[in-house]
Amino acid sequence: MSVVTVGPVPLVGILLALGGSLVFSINDMAIKFLSGGYPLHQVVLVRAIIGLVFLTVLISLTGRNWRQLRTRRPRTHLLRVMVVVTSNATYFLGLAALPLADAVAMAFVAPVFITLLSIVMLREKVGPHRWAAVAAGLIGTFIMMRPGQDGIQPAAILILISALCYALGQLMARGMRETESAIALSFYIQVGFLVTSAGMGLWAGDGHMAGSADPSLTFLLRAWVMPPVSDWPIFLATGLAVAVGSLMIAQAYRTLEAAVVAPFEYAAVPMALLWGVLVFGTFPDTQGLIGMALIVGAGLYTLWRETIRRQAA
Repeated sequence: MSVVTVGPVPLVGILLALGGSLVFSINDMAIKFLSGGYPLHQVVLVRAIIGLVFLTVLISLTGRNWRQLRTRRPRTHLLRVMVVVTSNATYFLGLAALPLADAVAMAFVAPVFITLLSIVMLREKVGPHRWAAVAAGLIGTFIMMRPGQDGIQPAAILILISALCYALGQLMARGMRETESAIALSFYIQVGFLVTSAGMGLWAGDGHMAGSADPSLTFLLRAWVMPPVSDWPIFLATGLAVAVGSLMIAQAYRTLEAAVVAPFEYAAVPMALLWGVLVFGTFPDTQGLIGMALIVGAGLYTLWRETIRRQAA
């Protein structure tokens, strides 16, 4: 896929990053909603099945069909699957114990990890303006985290582990862009989710390890539950959101430098606030709105700087 531009700006890659973040916010909302009544491995298994069905249909409609899943890098795919599965598991376990907006905000230390790791792993050059944009977004994130409150919860540590793994996974996707398609990157991740969640279900799905008062452990270890018809649209939303969102984000990281893509993923934070209002009845206060403004402003500033930089090139 070539990078379509409007003027000198790589608009398609930026829109993919922005759109993927918005789609992923639907997944976060749905997982948070389901965490009160279902085990994590059941949710992930259903989500993976739906995602694989979507990708299978998409693959069958494309000209290359199943040939686009051929790979010369099976070990790298396996490593990336392990990293992404770990990122998702730790994120969702943290999400079960934290308000949606707080969890999403804390996860946005990931762009800082991406910027740092892109220098080491990809040897990308990051200028002072991009550093400023990432710093502004991070400041906004810390404001939304309300650091003056009591201590660091274990759930917050899970979110930070998730952020680091997320950064590694996205940089690995960029490093594989020359030989692997976005569909292949997404497909093998969904297979990884399917295998690990099924294995976890066989081990703990009967609920014999349940009973913890900790919300994260409860989400991990409770017994499987047959969903009522009213909950199936939520499960469907998780599967479609992760399939579509992962394709968009993977393609964004394949076509643009990691440090350019990262700030646009901040769009997930105001979306988390919106879902908090509409679904969970939690309203942002002035502090939250200030943080949101900094985060969105960082992304817009990066877009403006990219325009200026490419016009001058």
